[in-house]
Amino acid sequence: MEKNRRGIQSIEIGSALLLQLARHVRPVALKDLAKSAGMTAGKAHPYMVSFLKVGFVTQTAVGHYELGPLALQLGLTRLQRMDPVKEASALIEALADETSQSVAVAVWGNFGPTIVRLEEPAQPLHVNLRTGTVMSLVNTATGRLFAAYMPPKVVERLLSEEISRLSYGTVQGPPVDSDTLETLLAETRKHGLARTRGQPIPGIDALCAPVFDSAGHLVLGILVMGPAATFDSEWDGVIAGPLRQCAQEVSRRIGRDYPQER
Repeated sequence: MEKNRRGIQSIEIGSALLLQLARHVRPVALKDLAKSAGMTAGKAHPYMVSFLKVGFVTQTAVGHYELGPLALQLGLTRLQRMDPVKEASALIEALADETSQSVAVAVWGNFGPTIVRLEEPAQPLHVNLRTGTVMSLVNTATGRLFAAYMPPKVVERLLSEEISRLSYGTVQGPPVDSDTLETLLAETRKHGLARTRGQPIPGIDALCAPVFDSAGHLVLGILVMGPAATFDSEWDGVIAGPLRQCAQEVSRRIGRDYPQER
């Protein structure tokens, strides 16, 4: 466990004000900003004066505060350096340990959702999945996640081609018509997770969660899969919870804002 290191309390207090300021879409009055940060206006005021001097914040003509040019410069620098796959890779080992299941990271490639990282638990799952595997858009949790959240123009051609191949039996998997698929995609959006049970591999269940960037665009999916006998595939089960938390933490690290839990 990391030792409790001594910090500078005033910086932590000031950071709380900046965080609340970032959560407001419009300039905000000092009293409202202070209240949202859990302090008095008198306590918040000296911090805001200092932030004004260095350019962290600016003031409107009526004295309301908003983030300033220095905040923008730092944010852009961070965005230029971030790597979503790297951020996800730092967390999926812990997710595999916590769930005792296989975990993978997928991104959108030239041929569809493609596995780029794979983390096995202590007892690995022996399935034909490796880095570079392209996942079915129709019959895998990973594919359905991308089909649900990617712009329709990006996925519609590949989706149409795969549905046709399934209907003619030229690729492995049960046929799925467009209406059935749309129901599955709506279910994915409703729960914020994609799920498959026993397909495309009999006896293997899977859940896949989305990672979004600061603009709300899907950048990758985090997949957890395992034997149906030991895999809790419920929407709010013991695997779904840690998976959602992991995906949200990666999203947060690359700029996506989530409301703080109270």
